[in-house]
Amino acid sequence: MKLGVRASALERGLAGRLAWITGLRLAFLTIFLAATAFFYFRGDFSGTSSTLRVAFGTIAVAFSLAAIYAATLRSGRYLPQLADAQLVIDQIAWTAIVYVTGGATSGATSFYALTALTGAILSGLRGAAIAAFTGISVYTLLCVAFWLRWIQPPRDSPSSYIVDAPGLLYPLLVNVLGIVVVALLGGYLAERLRITGGALEEATERAAQAERLAELGRLSAGLAHEIRNPLGSISGSVEMLRESPGLSEEDKLLCAIISREASRLNNLVTDMIDLSRPRLPIPELVDIAALAQEVVALAARSDRGAQDVVVVYDGPTSRVGTRCDPAQIRQVLWNLVRNAVQVSAAGSRVTVRVEAGKTEVRVTVIDQGPGIAPDETDKIFDAFYTKRTHGTGIGLAVVKRIVDDHGPIGARISVESSEGKGARFTVALRADSDGRDASMGAHRAAVRW
Repeated sequence: MKLGVRASALERGLAGRLAWITGLRLAFLTIFLAATAFFYFRGDFSGTSSTLRVAFGTIAVAFSLAAIYAATLRSGRYLPQLADAQLVIDQIAWTAIVYVTGGATSGATSFYALTALTGAILSGLRGAAIAAFTGISVYTLLCVAFWLRWIQPPRDSPSSYIVDAPGLLYPLLVNVLGIVVVALLGGYLAERLRITGGALEEATERAAQAERLAELGRLSAGLAHEIRNPLGSISGSVEMLRESPGLSEEDKLLCAIISREASRLNNLVTDMIDLSRPRLPIPELVDIAALAQEVVALAARSDRGAQDVVVVYDGPTSRVGTRCDPAQIRQVLWNLVRNAVQVSAAGSRVTVRVEAGKTEVRVTVIDQGPGIAPDETDKIFDAFYTKRTHGTGIGLAVVKRIVDDHGPIGARISVESSEGKGARFTVALRADSDGRDASMGAHRAAVRW
């Protein structure tokens, strides 16, 4: 769909450029016709009747073709073909003008380069190349025709025309070089403008999308605060109700369902608040191994981690130092583990692995879920993008934002996955071998869930 929209936009842009070029062509032809008639009626025009026929005939054909161009442009069909046809026909028309105004040394040869520039405006480097190739071909053919006597100079001034090979060679080389230089320069500038314009359009689209997301975030934050208060009341009431001795097993099961769904809503509200109101990280020395074990212990007692999905820790039990914001990195690991549990089938295992290196600490969350398709890898961190029926697409967006905010201190996140073989989310942090007790930083962080 996006490619179709972009192609349609390009077609509209070409239509506008063609309209401008057609209008300029008509203005130029009108001026050229008026000048020719003015000099002719004043008696300053020394051309013979054959020369006049060529000049006026060329102008008449050009006017007729301009009318055809306008009609085709109005229909909106075959616009790329129309642009190419205009370039080719213009170069042929300039050749007729060159013939009656001095041949190989005519000043009208500059129109070949002008058409190459027009081609760059219409179709970029491709249009410039078509115009340059056509102009060089017809101009070379004209010079060769003079040299081989296939055509003769107009009768009024044959002596001013160069028809011998040595005399034709210099203007031929100079004009060909000029056409090539103008075509390359015009094509290059047109391509750079196209790339810059595309980048600007994408940046504008991203800015508009960011503004929409910001507005949605502000709305979500307001709703989240309104939802959290009654949600807390519901959770507290259900817990009190579950302790009632008169409840049947079915009633207890219903209370458990309400409690689980209330917890899920609370997680959603927390994610919405985190996404809508980010804060810069406050790094401190943290024992990432202890922090990861706390997240695993919490996940093992929550939702499906306490039922049909096993959450385990794999890594050193001794201190593994790194420098980060403990509360935010705890949120990152919690969101990754929660996401892994949600996509896992019953009986699956989710592993949180900590690997300590000399310069880097890696925390990897491994699941045995359905995996991620290659075309979705670049989208999974986008806000509100999800393939799950009950997913919101917020949790991983919060993860990416927090890790990006830690980027200046060496943090990054990567994903390895293939369809049907699970996924591995790895958060890399810069190792810190400071001997101080880093675990204090982790334990001081407030638990938000």
